[in-house]
Amino acid sequence: MQAQLIALDWGTTSLRAYKLAQGGRVLDQRALSSGIMQLPRSTRVIAGQACSDGFELAFDDACGDWLDAQPELPVIACGMIGSAQGWREAAYRETPADVATLGSSLQTVRTLRGTEVHIVPGVIQRSTLPNVMRGEETQVLGVLHSVADNAPGDLLIGLPGSHSKWVQVADGCIVHFDTFMTGEVFAVLSEHSILGRTQQRSEGFDSHAFDRGVRVALSTAGEAGPLSTIFSTRCLGLTGELSAAAQPDYLSGLLIGHELAALAAVQRRRRQAMALPAVLLIGNASLCARYRRALQACGFPQVAEAEQATERGLWQLAVAAGLVPAAAITSPSMEL
Repeated sequence: MQAQLIALDWGTTSLRAYKLAQGGRVLDQRALSSGIMQLPRSTRVIAGQACSDGFELAFDDACGDWLDAQPELPVIACGMIGSAQGWREAAYRETPADVATLGSSLQTVRTLRGTEVHIVPGVIQRSTLPNVMRGEETQVLGVLHSVADNAPGDLLIGLPGSHSKWVQVADGCIVHFDTFMTGEVFAVLSEHSILGRTQQRSEGFDSHAFDRGVRVALSTAGEAGPLSTIFSTRCLGLTGELSAAAQPDYLSGLLIGHELAALAAVQRRRRQAMALPAVLLIGNASLCARYRRALQACGFPQVAEAEQATERGLWQLAVAAGLVPAAAITSPSMEL
């Protein structure tokens, strides 16, 4: 099957490249540790010119051989590559945002090869406390097409990570989202606070410790908030109730539990109803498994996980921008 598009998911620490055929079918993919904050530092010849530009070098590493074989392939990229620190800034578009809005707002940068890289803008939500996303919008739009026919009327899309996003969608648009810095706070507490002194990293997952942390966050004690409860990670270790190896998973459950308790309260208030929406998770499988476990404990009635969200989204945006012809996505639709 002939390739029709090169799609790049270019973040802060990593770069993922996909070679896509008609309908967004993945023909080849690769991952590099060449995010915008850790670009290659060397000099080599690209397109007959000596080059030391980190963006050019990373781009050549990611897909130079694909373009050697098919120089005419269009290229689209999402993520931090479009930030102020990226290759070319793609200004945020305001909510509500959909595929057509973003697909008509791509910024381009011309490479030494003569290839134009089309960069997807992020999304900004203007309010008393503004909120932004860059990269997640592509994933959200990628799964919306696949669930359009069988999605429940009330759907919340979650993207767990360093800065977890919870996105409300309507009529194919991103209309509202909330951000929780749960992953980054966990890393800071584990690596730079007193809580990390007694922790011992383990390859396995201690589900009992994780569930205990979630229960504490949802309990009466948890009503005091995470600034009150996180010290229990150390205290339970000092009293012998929590082993050093169990403490990271307990802290993870505690922070995720607080995040989801707050999310549930916000959703009930926003919807003016006690019923919680169905949730579709996008992201790392092991992290999504933790969130799925905690979401069920918090009373969310229906939780599913999406795959290939970024590839789907980049293909849809490329279609909207006229970079590739419209064709049905070939991956099976997701059931909710």
